[in-house]
Amino acid sequence: MSRTAAPAALAALALALLTACGGGSGGATDDRAEDAPAPVPSVSFAAPERAAAPAAYQKLARGEVRLEQGPFTDRVKVTGGALGAGSAVTGHLAVTSDVSELIALELRAAYYDADGKLLGTGSFQYAEEGHDEHKGGHTPAAEGAGIDFEVGPTALTGTPTSAVLSIPVLVNE
Repeated sequence: MSRTAAPAALAALALALLTACGGGSGGATDDRAEDAPAPVPSVSFAAPERAAAPAAYQKLARGEVRLEQGPFTDRVKVTGGALGAGSAVTGHLAVTSDVSELIALELRAAYYDADGKLLGTGSFQYAEEGHDEHKGGHTPAAEGAGIDFEVGPTALTGTPTSAVLSIPVLVNE
């Protein structure tokens, strides 16, 4: 190959490689595709471990609502926990670990009779606006000092006299 042919051959090879990697003809359609933002790769997180099943027997005082120790209990303060009308567990939850907004919350209640026998369970889910929708009608406010909650039972086999509350999901900024 002559000295003038070598640079031309290298330039042709480079152009061929660029064209092959680009996968297009360089027309107007390709220019618009290059201007479009690259697709964002999907991100998936490992699914959280399934919450443990409630104890089949839990002897509590009549009317007692106990907060079960778990991975989030050191980050929150639950006040006003009560077993109310319709066997719903009501109360107020505030995040104490920082001042960030609450994004998602799930509370579960296990209901017990006077003998300590498990009668059933219920759950409450909250998702901040713009995230997953709150299941259960209205969306309570999670601003400021926390959130009021009501955990209603899904199916009971008797009349509960006490409950154990757990927090399997807590997401804040």
